Amino acid sequence: MTKRGIPMHQLREILRLHYEVGLKDREIARSQGISHATAGDIVKRFERAGLTWPLADEPSDTVLHHRLYPGNAGRPRTRPEPDWAQVHQELRHKGVTLELLWREYRATYPTGYEYSQFCARYRQYQGRVDLVMRKHHRPGEHCYIDYAGPTVPIHDPKTGAVQQAQVFVAVLGYSNYTFADLHPQQTTAWWIRGQMDAFAYFGGVPQVVVPDNPKPLVTKAERFDVTLNRTYQAFAAHYGVAIVPARPRHPRDKGAAEAGVLLVERWILAHLRHEYFTNWEAAHTAVSALLQRLNARPFQKLPGSRASLWQEERPILRPLPRVAYEEAEWRFATVHRDYHIEIDHRYYSVPYRLVGARVDVRVTASLVECFHDHVRVASHPRLTRDVFHTIREHMPPAHRAMTLDWNAAYFQRRAADIGPETARLISTILARAVIPEQVFRRCQGILQLAQTVPPETWQTAATRAVETGALSYRAVKAFCVTGPTASEDRPHPGSHANLRGPDYFQGTPETTPDV
Repeated sequence: MTKRGIPMHQLREILRLHYEVGLKDREIARSQGISHATAGDIVKRFERAGLTWPLADEPSDTVLHHRLYPGNAGRPRTRPEPDWAQVHQELRHKGVTLELLWREYRATYPTGYEYSQFCARYRQYQGRVDLVMRKHHRPGEHCYIDYAGPTVPIHDPKTGAVQQAQVFVAVLGYSNYTFADLHPQQTTAWWIRGQMDAFAYFGGVPQVVVPDNPKPLVTKAERFDVTLNRTYQAFAAHYGVAIVPARPRHPRDKGAAEAGVLLVERWILAHLRHEYFTNWEAAHTAVSALLQRLNARPFQKLPGSRASLWQEERPILRPLPRVAYEEAEWRFATVHRDYHIEIDHRYYSVPYRLVGARVDVRVTASLVECFHDHVRVASHPRLTRDVFHTIREHMPPAHRAMTLDWNAAYFQRRAADIGPETARLISTILARAVIPEQVFRRCQGILQLAQTVPPETWQTAATRAVETGALSYRAVKAFCVTGPTASEDRPHPGSHANLRGPDYFQGTPETTPDV
């Protein structure tokens, strides 16, 4: 464009119409939709520049523009050019604006650009900067996380099986300082583990973490309503970080993560494409070495590198928590009638007054905690061998008093009062238990069952339980329902003309029917 807003291709057409066609200024003006004065001015500038038509050297549009509109060429420059790279860097700091930087510039150079030109020239510079750097980020504010699409194969030398390692990526918004690591899968636990390792690598915690909307972290993702996984919420609370997932179908909300993933694919995964890893340690080591090189690479259009900008950002990051985060999973459970909840086929007691209530359960590798109405009501060591863990204070008063008498002798005494078959059944159950206390509840249930079944049926069921070794409460109850076995006495069908009997098959004449 010329200074009068005429495109350069139109300027060449004006010159062609004047010199080749021989049109007058007013005819050229009507043809091109400009004023006759503008057409005449262009022809005069062409002649003053000493040019001839047709142009012998076919100059570029830029060269032709400078010849027709030399401006201040040849005269001393009176307006110093600001350091636009420095201006771009300063704008990243919180509270810094273009107006503030312009005032500082004019304080140093009173004859410098006016504010409008200062802004316009900065926008031109900004347009030449890499797109990844265009979005303004304050130091310590944002961290973007995602998984890369490509994976790293890990070969098992014994079985030959191949496990595809997932590549977790985290990027600080201000410095673009990047973290990458390998995970076996993309579960909630590994998403959280990746962020923990990233914070440790960054040396601090950002204010906001921006993930996509993966199902392991986000249970509900709509335009105006996002619900985080309860486990992920607990992680965020421990680190004091805000989780702001990107809007669905808005990849620019996490442009830094997209760019970080692209860089990891180019500068790490591409270098490892021919590597053959047989263990995770070797793969982790290779990724760590390439990651260090990536962060040390100088920027192409900005001074410094990711590592140097991270040195500026690190002091602004919030400190890591003093207490290490223990990975936990949140679940829901309903309190059974026996005031216990079931977690992984094991049972933990809660206060008896909560029978029928729904409680929140926090499960870690070593602990099971129960919460009701945001108040912790029970805490148990996580069971690995036993089936039940009951706290005496959780029992109702009657049960609490009963447990004082619960021992092997107590159950044997009660069984003997019912009958010899019952005593034999209870003694067998107690003898086979590794820890007698573990079967006290079963013995109590069996003794209560004996009081609800007819004596003949109960004696048969108790005997069958001992003989078959099926000593669980469910098996004994099933024996009570099925009744006697097929081997026991049954009513004889009697004699009948159509019943041949065993003698028939021995060929005895008197048993052979007439033909």
